Amino acid sequence: MLAILLLAFPLMAQQPVLRWGGDSEGGAPFVEADPNDPQKVAGFDVDVAEEIAKGLGRKARFVHVAYAAIDQSVQRGDFDLGMSGVEDTPARRAALAATIPYYVFTEALTVREADRARFDELADFRGRRVGTLGGTIAYDILLGAESKHGLKAVSYDDDVHPYEDLASGRLDAVLLDNIIAARAMKRTPGLYSHFDKPVAKGHYIIVLAREQTALRDQVNEVLRARMRDGTLERIYRKWEIWDEFQQPFFDSVLGAQPPRAAVTPVAPKVNALRRYLPALLRAAVITIVLSCLAMALAVGLGILVATGRVYGGTITRAILTTYVEITRGTPVLLQLFVLYYGLSAVIKLPAFIAAMVGLGLNYAAYESEIYRGAMEAVTRGQLESARTLGLTEFQVFRFVRGPQAFRLALAPMTNDFVALLKDSSLVSVITVVELTKQTQIFAANIGSWVIPGALCAALYLMMSLPLARLARRLELRWKG
Repeated sequence: MLAILLLAFPLMAQQPVLRWGGDSEGGAPFVEADPNDPQKVAGFDVDVAEEIAKGLGRKARFVHVAYAAIDQSVQRGDFDLGMSGVEDTPARRAALAATIPYYVFTEALTVREADRARFDELADFRGRRVGTLGGTIAYDILLGAESKHGLKAVSYDDDVHPYEDLASGRLDAVLLDNIIAARAMKRTPGLYSHFDKPVAKGHYIIVLAREQTALRDQVNEVLRARMRDGTLERIYRKWEIWDEFQQPFFDSVLGAQPPRAAVTPVAPKVNALRRYLPALLRAAVITIVLSCLAMALAVGLGILVATGRVYGGTITRAILTTYVEITRGTPVLLQLFVLYYGLSAVIKLPAFIAAMVGLGLNYAAYESEIYRGAMEAVTRGQLESARTLGLTEFQVFRFVRGPQAFRLALAPMTNDFVALLKDSSLVSVITVVELTKQTQIFAANIGSWVIPGALCAALYLMMSLPLARLARRLELRWKG
């Protein structure tokens, strides 16, 4: 018996692995950390992946990836299958090898309980804000409703914060998949979803690299087999997502051509570029305006902090040093979340204001160190000579220390502005759709990063290079 086990162990150890990628931050019922063992994941997509691996004679292995990066990651070979609520769209089918659909969902409109009688369709939201997850069918629907019904589409990077913002009054509605809406209603009290009036239907699929058609066909056979033997139904009932739409959907998949998502056919990339270019230009304007305002705040506050640390008393210096170290020692993303979400119980800052204040406060800490170093670089002899001539401390700062410090600080200030221009891409986490976020949406909708990425890089260069040239000219002019 022992000899048999010893012979079988190498074969077991060499069992081929099926790597599948998903976003564990999306939460149940897709993929989430198992409450009983945070090292593992749980969710209906986890169970489906296990069944597929079993049907292929492999062992499933989960790979975490951001939802927006699933398509690109599976194409470059980071994993074999991309799952986690991946929607069936023409662009995705054109770019990747896509399986048959394995779940049908509806787009559900969620409002506050008090508004359920007032708002039950998109036409009711003229002039109001409706949120959703960026790069999804729901976002495409809202973009169309912007021109048709006059509502404002708000894009999020996750499917949790839209419902929190709805409950707090920052949004008037959320449009997302019915199973996400049902989970949100359990998690956030005071919400109501119009499940009886679906806005649209869609399907979840599994994506593979474009050349992996043979593996795709094998996965399709496993999915069909699990539909026939009731395995998928048991999984969906376990996670409480089985509804009246699933059995007719299964019958259509097994008996005829599988249904496709009811979305606009994918347009040629040239037409898509023409359609998205105005949105990219608007996002570029938002980026430059946000960056300029945040930098102005950073410069003004940075000068005050640096001056306080040079001229202030012990207590003042201690307080300002604490601000600088805490700000520089914590991530700017965390600071943005605290400003926008953490303080919402006290003050509900608009997203753009929170982004400007967050970036301004963060960069003020770095600017203050530049100015403090520049001021302390002015030689003591010059300062003492000015005081000997009878100049007041303010006059010494204005005519001697300040101008020299500014000249020394100009180059690093310019570098910081260029860095802030690029760091402005982080504010998409609090729903500000700046240039990088709009590019991400563009890329997701056409199934490629080549054209959107090149265009985004060109726009950033157009904004940053003139600034660098201006700073260089000022340096040469004031050099002395």
